[in-house]
Amino acid sequence: MTTHFELLAAQNPWWSSQPFDTGRERPKYLSTIRRYLKTDEIIVLSGVRRSGKTTLLYQTIRQLITANKVPVKNILFVNCDEPEIASRKNALLEAVDTYRREIAARGTIYLVFDEIQGVENWEREVKSLYDRKHCKIIISGSSSYLLDSQVSTLLSGRYLSVPVFPLDFSEYLRFHSIVLPKDAATRAAQKYEITTHLRQYLHEGGFPMVVLQQDERTKQDYLRAYYDSIVYRDIIRINVVRNQKALAGLLHYLFTNISSPYSYRRLKEMLGIDIDTVRDYIHFAGMAKILFEIHAFAYSLLAQARQNKKIYCIDTGLRNAVSFRFSEDEGKLAENLVFVELMRSGVAPYYWKGTREVDFVIKSPDNTLTAINVCYSDAIPDREYEGLREFAEEFGDKVKEPIILTKDYEATDGEIACIPLWIWLLENESR
Repeated sequence: MTTHFELLAAQNPWWSSQPFDTGRERPKYLSTIRRYLKTDEIIVLSGVRRSGKTTLLYQTIRQLITANKVPVKNILFVNCDEPEIASRKNALLEAVDTYRREIAARGTIYLVFDEIQGVENWEREVKSLYDRKHCKIIISGSSSYLLDSQVSTLLSGRYLSVPVFPLDFSEYLRFHSIVLPKDAATRAAQKYEITTHLRQYLHEGGFPMVVLQQDERTKQDYLRAYYDSIVYRDIIRINVVRNQKALAGLLHYLFTNISSPYSYRRLKEMLGIDIDTVRDYIHFAGMAKILFEIHAFAYSLLAQARQNKKIYCIDTGLRNAVSFRFSEDEGKLAENLVFVELMRSGVAPYYWKGTREVDFVIKSPDNTLTAINVCYSDAIPDREYEGLREFAEEFGDKVKEPIILTKDYEATDGEIACIPLWIWLLENESR
């Protein structure tokens, strides 16, 4: 029978100088983690399952050993998805006690807990470890339950959050060994190569393991397996969902209809479930970080609540693998990509509906408003301009920098700038 320490030793190959795979580096995340390690706070990596959190943890461990010269036995990694570990009472405290008993580590130790939501009452155990001092703690999780109200209360002021997403477009290009352009001339020369990869990115998304596969069928198999795992482990099991058929129907509808307005009442009638259940299921999908609901922009919360919502998904590849589509609908995919990029930037966008529409409205801390329409085409219909102008007339001088994101059309029409999507993505990600 495998002992507790043997289970831990198998998860920590560096203790015995065994090799371990750290995958492709993602410098922006590693830079943030490295900066946060200089503090005494708990570092929290949160993001959808399979977005690369475990790989980032291994990369961080590699940096601690090679760059920071941390002794290998001062680092404890615990995979909380391992049933034989997660099922133990006080699993984290017991793992640390076993580690300390068997490994005579001196000085600061680094405790790395992966997929920590698998451990019951983990937040109390983490607080207990934090209060003991003499350790640095890094945790990861695939659900927003990781930072729910109870956790925020217990760990308030004690953690720094690192939201982890699937690959952004610049990372996607690096994974394909494309050197990013440093100036306008180089960018123009690489345009066709970059736009070809953008079309592929829209189709397959940015889950790192999917991007690294060569075979198209294998990519699709990975994506469908990811979807099934997320729905079961991070929605059904955590929330004890009983009407799984209704949940499946709702998710399938929402994935198929990304960027389209909907009402809870319409979903209720379509699925034959009550409105509260509809709200709950959409909330559960948001907590699992696969679907994100946005509201219509209005200064009145009541006015917001009266209007339809829109939904976007975490990854266009995941959406394409599980939705029912009549066409390639690149316009919806491009709009979804812009939403995820805005979310990566730390903003929570709205949409706006007047006579015409604005796809995304961003309210800045200084109360100025940025309006964005997405038209993945080079023939821009008048309605795209009219929507932005109507919005500007409604909100006056609060509106700045209205833009239309296009396929490859670049121009200025009055105050409205038309910018190719690939240029906007690369410029936004370089900031």
